[in-house]
Amino acid sequence: VLGSCIPRSKANLHVISNFSFNFRTSLPAAMFSRSTVSIWSILKKCIGLELSKITMPIAFNEPLSFLQRITEYMEHTYLINRACSLSDSRERMQAVAAFAVSAVASQWDRTGKPFNPLLGETYELTRENQGFRLVSEQVSHHPPVSAFHAESLVGDFVFHGSIYPKLKFWGKSVEAEPKGTITLELLKHHEAYTWTNPYCCVHNIILGKLWIEQYGTVEIVNHSTGDKCVLNFKPCGMFGKELHKVEGYIQDKSKKKHCVIYGKWTECMWSVDPQTYEAHKKSERRGDNKKQKNQEGAENDDADDMPEVQETVSVVPGSTLLWRIDSRPAHSAEMYNFTNFAMSLNELEGGMEANVSPTDCRFRPDIRAMENGNMDEASKEKERLEDKQRAARKERAKNEEEWSTRWFQMGTNPYTGSQGWLYSGGYFNRNYQDIPDIY
Repeated sequence: VLGSCIPRSKANLHVISNFSFNFRTSLPAAMFSRSTVSIWSILKKCIGLELSKITMPIAFNEPLSFLQRITEYMEHTYLINRACSLSDSRERMQAVAAFAVSAVASQWDRTGKPFNPLLGETYELTRENQGFRLVSEQVSHHPPVSAFHAESLVGDFVFHGSIYPKLKFWGKSVEAEPKGTITLELLKHHEAYTWTNPYCCVHNIILGKLWIEQYGTVEIVNHSTGDKCVLNFKPCGMFGKELHKVEGYIQDKSKKKHCVIYGKWTECMWSVDPQTYEAHKKSERRGDNKKQKNQEGAENDDADDMPEVQETVSVVPGSTLLWRIDSRPAHSAEMYNFTNFAMSLNELEGGMEANVSPTDCRFRPDIRAMENGNMDEASKEKERLEDKQRAARKERAKNEEEWSTRWFQMGTNPYTGSQGWLYSGGYFNRNYQDIPDIY
């Protein structure tokens, strides 16, 4: 099963012209102000409900499809390449853990909602400078399911999964539960790692400054050695001391701890020996106990105040740096808080139109119009595409036809035994006959 879809020779690789690596560093237009739109009028009837069927005003979107947002997992692919190069399995686990954290780091301050992909929508990305190519497909609409498959250009790794995002509105916040297992296979080492992502919550949807936290336990399993890395993404807590913090450990199959991993998902991750970490924590606690703690929590019905962010991680002496986040471009705040990597994802490069599938997100007229700053056109196009999708669904129902996925098939993940969408191959052969007209 390992690497079954990796091409046997470099000759089979078709790379779209991004060899020069001159990707754009900004969007064509700055973001639209959301202050004039009342989201309360839409959401007040939705408290506690799943939001996938609720039509949201386009002002709350960002000009990317969810398929492109998933592609942002690949921003720090160098961490996978590092894992492939390491001879020690526990050091590989550290690199994989750093990658798992880095994969959700682009969520920081990203309060815009990506566009829901249309059924059959696809996205591809080849990055020779980072050594990977990726293809994704929207394989189900209700419930929404996005499947992706990325592979090393030199046959070192395969990274794949299917994500079932569930959004719930809780009065002042929207919580996203990223259901679905992610699998990373390091082919040379005959290793497979699986995990699921943490919860993500956007606060102050109705009133106040929007802010994001991620929380929950992420358990990364090495199915070859039995080692586990258990990472706790901490909720911010009453006084915000834990905001953005991630803390965990690597243990072997007999549950002996070999390494502590700590940091912030918005900043950096470090590893250190468990005994050193515990000794440092004890001395920190002694210091804290000497301080006067006379704070009281206050109920606030208007907004959840964002805790003051302390942008530094207290580094334990003797720690090893695993990953540090890249700085965002200076104009990021005017452009949906995109990273440099995100800025380039919807770019139509020369030669693409003749090569990529016509179902690729880059051809979506509503996303393109929003990116160009034309909100009225974007809103009209979004409505037209949704109407077209509904009409196609009714037509299939009338003719008793089932939707057929093109690049992914339902199958069993050989490591977890659970059902998921697996890449069936063939996308990069560039045979796009009989592709549905979804736009």
